[in-house]
Amino acid sequence: MFLWYYLEMTFHIITLFPDVFGSYLGESILSRAIKDKKISVKFYNPRDFSDNKFRHIDQKPYSGGPGMVIQALPVIKAVEKVLSAVKRKKNAKAKIIFLSPDGKQFDTDYAKKVAQRYTDIIMISGRYEGIDARVKKIFKTKDISVGPYILTGGELPAMILIDCVSRQIKGVLGNFNSLEESRVSSSDVYTRPEVLVYKSKKYRVPKVLLSGNHKNIEEWKSKRK
Repeated sequence: MFLWYYLEMTFHIITLFPDVFGSYLGESILSRAIKDKKISVKFYNPRDFSDNKFRHIDQKPYSGGPGMVIQALPVIKAVEKVLSAVKRKKNAKAKIIFLSPDGKQFDTDYAKKVAQRYTDIIMISGRYEGIDARVKKIFKTKDISVGPYILTGGELPAMILIDCVSRQIKGVLGNFNSLEESRVSSSDVYTRPEVLVYKSKKYRVPKVLLSGNHKNIEEWKSKRK
């Protein structure tokens, strides 16, 4: 049996800006999933693991460059704290993900695998010019990208992963058959009224959707995926 049938999924986010997650996690399906204890989200700020009173965690990169790089040690200590907590949980299994534009393209298939195989997902979110690469070597992280573009930090990618992985967890959507990827669906959907009038022009719902012929409807949907 897969782990997610029995254990709550916990997302551990290592980030300098935990407050940016509040509005997204506090609404709709993810908020309900947290309240129902289907998932939980915890944050670890590398500044809390800094070895100086000013909580500085960045330095200029070797070989030069325009920006600052997050030091390895504060991030390492944050990851170690998470791993220590995971080890105390019965039957827990953790996956460490390094969010990077150079990583493997994230997709729904990967989200399914992660949801089925792990109870704890650790996501390392970079900022500035990135994080000292030795963090990846020490923990043998999986580099993941959410798309062929550059963002200012790893917080948005982390939210994307939380959302997509959470949807694969039984009970999060209420009805597990709501997963679009597990049924025939279309990007085009319609509801009442049957005829929409806008600027004197009529826009009708496709006749096939009104026919009651499920075979024809499924064929119509499959052609529009």
